[in-house]
Amino acid sequence: MEIWHGLEQVPANLDASVVTIGVFDGIHRGHRKLIGAAKDRARELGIPCVLMTFDPHPLAVVAPDHMPPMLGSVAVRADLAEDLGVDYMLAVRFTPELAAQNPEEFFTSVIMQRLHARAVMVGENFTFGHRASGNTDTLRELGEKYGVEVDVVTLLTEDGTTISSSVIRQLLREGDVAHAAWALGRPYRVAGEVVRGAGRGGRELGYPTANLYFPDSVALPADGVYCGWFTVLDDAPINGDMVPGKRYMTAVSIGTNPTFGDERRSVEAFVIDQDADLYGRYCAVEFVEHVRWMEKFDSVDELLTAMSEDVRRTRAILSS
Repeated sequence: MEIWHGLEQVPANLDASVVTIGVFDGIHRGHRKLIGAAKDRARELGIPCVLMTFDPHPLAVVAPDHMPPMLGSVAVRADLAEDLGVDYMLAVRFTPELAAQNPEEFFTSVIMQRLHARAVMVGENFTFGHRASGNTDTLRELGEKYGVEVDVVTLLTEDGTTISSSVIRQLLREGDVAHAAWALGRPYRVAGEVVRGAGRGGRELGYPTANLYFPDSVALPADGVYCGWFTVLDDAPINGDMVPGKRYMTAVSIGTNPTFGDERRSVEAFVIDQDADLYGRYCAVEFVEHVRWMEKFDSVDELLTAMSEDVRRTRAILSS
């Protein structure tokens, strides 16, 4: 799948497409329903399927104080979109100038003149144009005016929950990573470089951890301990008994390490039954289930007892 970073990268020889538009943060199961409909229509028409997303998130420009933590970068969205059979992804640079366009200007300049869309597919909560003044009714009217097919796909609702990125962020804030995985269609995952932690004796205690730090712009589960999977994503050989690309059982702690007074919020992964030098490696942590909330222990012995139980529960959950 080819990625176009900005409207200027759209090839001049693109003469027809089916376009689906949204932020697509996380590409959850609701997004998959929409993307699947767009891909199917593109195959019926024999033309490419283009997923249009925005970078940065529109709220980062029009209302930065309301900008939510993100479930995945543009690169993550691209990987997931490719897996779903999308032909091209367009990451539109969201600027104040773009935000100022009225709905018809956006429709004609982007959807028609740049992407030559024969069909546009959006979710029923789609808005566009200056101050979100356009909605799905506006889009249908413009489609009829300019001869572009418009299909509005209903949101995915199951068990009384309408699946959305906002719902998934709330589940993560509550530590409910299992329900978040249900909404996403896969375990929630973060990825980054392993760095040195506070040097508080993880290896000396018998629980060496791979430490990852993330900015506030990345959505993380609530502070606590989780069971999950750990994967080294880069391809270089590893000094130790792990191999790149293989998923390993891991007990994951998120928080500030209150027992040792470390104030930096981190993701610390103890990879079970493995011993490897992971510093500087680009790795992913997937969250499967909540184990316990973060606690401050009165002694190292109490901490060790809790960590031993964390590992036992992680083994039991992941082995089942």
